[in-house]
Formats: sequence, structure tokens, C-alpha cells
Amino acid sequence: MTRLSGDNDDSGSAAGPQPLVCARCGATAEVPQPLWLCSMENGRRHYFCGACARENLRAIEGRLDSSWW
Repeated sequence: MTRLSGDNDDSGSAAGPQPLVCARCGATAEVPQPLWLCSMENGRRHYFCGACARENLRAIEGRLDSSWW
């Protein structure tokens, strides 16, 4: 997972950025992609590739409070 501003991971790793991994299908990307989604769940970031995000858009929107739509 690539660290983005706002990530609260102070693991101290100097190995450099890790690739993003889709939490649903396992697809990888070396840098954040424009169609990927990031979800904060239980204090952790989960990334979803564009294909998984499109396939599951209704489920994603269904979890949002009505003030977000």
C-alpha cells in the first residue's frame, strides 16, 4: 500500500512505498490510480481498483449517510 498524506502509519519503514493492492480482487498498482477508491474501515485504509469499484458502486453508496448524496 502506498502511503498517502493523512495516513497514520508510523511503522518507521524506510523501504519506500509499497504498491496499492485492491482489497477485493488483489490487483496491484505502483502509484495511486485516478479510478481507484479508498475506504476507511475500522481505522485502516482499504483500496479498490476501478473495476471492483464500478461493480460494487451501489453497495458502496448504500453505506453512506444520506447527507453524502
